[in-house]
Amino acid sequence: MTPSDLKYWLALKFVDTVGNVGFKSLVKTFGSPRAVFEASAAALQKAPRITQKTARNIQNFDDWPRVEREIESADRLGVSLVTSDSPLYPRLLLNIYDFPPVLYVKGTLSTHDITLAVVGSRMATTYGRFITERLCRELAMGGVTVVSGMARGIDSAAHTGALAGKGRTIAVLGSGIDVVYPPENANLFKKIAESGAVITEFPFSTQPLAANFPARNRIISGLSLGVVVVEAGEKSGSLITARIALEQGREVFAVPGSIDSPGTKGTHKLIREGAKLVENTRDILEEILPQMDFQAVPVEPEDEIPVKKRSGKAEVLTNDEQAILKVLGRKPVHVDTLTADTGYQIQDILGILMSLELKGYVEQLPGKKIVIKE
Repeated sequence: MTPSDLKYWLALKFVDTVGNVGFKSLVKTFGSPRAVFEASAAALQKAPRITQKTARNIQNFDDWPRVEREIESADRLGVSLVTSDSPLYPRLLLNIYDFPPVLYVKGTLSTHDITLAVVGSRMATTYGRFITERLCRELAMGGVTVVSGMARGIDSAAHTGALAGKGRTIAVLGSGIDVVYPPENANLFKKIAESGAVITEFPFSTQPLAANFPARNRIISGLSLGVVVVEAGEKSGSLITARIALEQGREVFAVPGSIDSPGTKGTHKLIREGAKLVENTRDILEEILPQMDFQAVPVEPEDEIPVKKRSGKAEVLTNDEQAILKVLGRKPVHVDTLTADTGYQIQDILGILMSLELKGYVEQLPGKKIVIKE
């Protein structure tokens, strides 16, 4: 995307009363943000959900200096502005009703991420932090990308565990990407960006106001196949994330805790209402397995590869999955060899292998070796 095109995306995002849903409606109607600004007021009002006031706001928009400052800040800080029409934009996030049209990204997004959100109390207990780090370390070692909000407590433990497992993790902020909150997580922010991504929908310099966090939470769940809640009180914001996840059609999991602790009342309530009780990583992976097709864009196989059946329905392999299977044989192959032979990045290899393993095509052996499953 050229800078001239990008400026129209940001400008439309900044127009008062447009909002995410209005943005989506306008782009669907006119084809691009540039075309929206070139349309007449009468034409704008024919788009669904666009009122006379919104059409007038678009016509009268004149804060182009702000748009230029935003682009300059992104360039200066090494932040990518990823629009919803980009192949890098997370596919799962596109499925939610009000997906953000522009994401501010520090780090890298991967189209192969198998994502799971882990959230919980800011006032986490030692037990809660320990369990969270262990779960997330094991998930990361298995190729799962852990998504959380970089808040104190459980969120920080989730990111820390994923990093310890040498995996990718994504932090979603309720502030501008240049505003690290809480400030003591500055080093964690840096580590996440180095091996995964820190993202937000909020413009530069946006402060972490309480009103921003429900919007942040919908992105956390929207990015993920499911949401794991660890240590949530009866009024915890994590319960809001779980509710949003259900509305988005995502799986909800909960880690049980002490029956005497007020900090687990919320998680126990989720379990009573149908959330899956989590005792280990297998409890999670068994549930997200049927949803793995969300992660793959259906394609026609380039070469004939035996397609296994699951529940009577053929599973379609992506081009990337086929490429890995071509390299593998009946003899074990080390992950590093796969990386060298295919040219894929290690984080992408791990995501593809996780998908193939869950679909039943390969199995992992001790010593980071992979073999086609008999």
